[in-house]
Amino acid sequence: MANVLEMLPEIMGEEQMYISSLIKNMDDKQAQQFANIYRARRKDPQTILLVTLVGFLGISGIQRFLTDQIGMGILYLLTGGICMIGTIIDLVNHKKIAFEYNQKQANQIAMMTKNL
Repeated sequence: MANVLEMLPEIMGEEQMYISSLIKNMDDKQAQQFANIYRARRKDPQTILLVTLVGFLGISGIQRFLTDQIGMGILYLLTGGICMIGTIIDLVNHKKIAFEYNQKQANQIAMMTKNL
C-alpha cells in the first residue's frame, strides 16, 4: 500500500484523506502513476485565492475558468463578479472551490489509472 504523504507531501487535511481513500487499493506502480498525473492537474488553493483577488482589479471569474466552470467564468466576467458579491464569496470559499475541482480530477485519474 502506497503512502500518500510520501508521494504527495503538498496535500493536507481533507484532500489528503480523500486521496488516501482513492489509492488504498492500488499497487505501488498505480499509486505512483496516479500521484504524477494528479500533481500535474491539481489546483493549489493558494492559486485559486490569488486569481480570485485579481477579480477586484476588474478581471472577475478567472478562478472559475481555472476550475473548468466556464459558464460561471463568463457570467462573472460579464457581470463584474456578479457585482463583486460572487467574488467575495469565492474569496471565502477558495479552499472549497479548489477541493471540489481536485476531487473531480482525482476521480478521473483514479479510474484511468485502474484501467491501465
